[in-house]
Amino acid sequence: MKNIILLVLVFAFAKANSQSIQGVATYQTQRHVDIKMDSTSGMNDEMQKSIQEQLRRQFQKEYTLSFNEAESMWKEDVSLDKPQAPSSSGISIIVSGSSDILYQNIKDASFKQQSELMGKQFLIEDTLEKPEWKLEKETKNIGQYTCFKATLTEEVEERSFQSVDGDGEEGVNTVTKVTTAWYTLDIPVQHGPDEFWGLPGLILEVNDGKMSMMCTQVIINPKEGVAIEIPTKGKKVNSTEYEKISEEKAKEMMERYNTGGRKKGGQSSFSIKIGG
Repeated sequence: MKNIILLVLVFAFAKANSQSIQGVATYQTQRHVDIKMDSTSGMNDEMQKSIQEQLRRQFQKEYTLSFNEAESMWKEDVSLDKPQAPSSSGISIIVSGSSDILYQNIKDASFKQQSELMGKQFLIEDTLEKPEWKLEKETKNIGQYTCFKATLTEEVEERSFQSVDGDGEEGVNTVTKVTTAWYTLDIPVQHGPDEFWGLPGLILEVNDGKMSMMCTQVIINPKEGVAIEIPTKGKKVNSTEYEKISEEKAKEMMERYNTGGRKKGGQSSFSIKIGG
């Protein structure tokens, strides 16, 4: 009971003093990608391993979270891609940088996300829904900060792409995803990387088993101030409308794949599953 009262008092103190806090946090992200191909696909173990490693490196990205007491902006630090030597498999994979910007206002419970989908720009505007975090007892240090653990359990759709002898097929499965976050009361704002927010301190680490985000640097109250950019470019849609457009674009991409240059004779198959 004493521990609960102490935590409540700390949270109340942190909230009262959060009004003057602003800062910039840098995060590094990684994403696990599954690629499975059968023995008739023409790709041996070495080639599959090469593709897996290239995708792993390409999904290692750096983002910046700019925030004040009510607002946050999440944006990728896009830099010029360094030339990479050809792999032994002769296959080269490039995942281009993202121009997406996510702006969240927890005071107004709203967000705006500038997102590009197959060459077309969209501006998604909708209401923020607070995640149902479960506060755990575990603690650990991340850099100089003492962090507390929280978990989020959700039912989500996992999309996969499978090709058998040139015929592409997208599969959708509902899975239970458990996300673990580590937040610090030393920085009493409710922000975090990407869409994660709603804890009584800045979220410094997120991991769901397939995707991880780790804060590598935090600058609090910089002398030059913090600029929060509100995205404005793109066709305005809400979350439901954007999800419908995304599904239509996915079907369009599948149709293009199915009508383009299939192999004749023999069978091969492979599948790719990204994220969760």
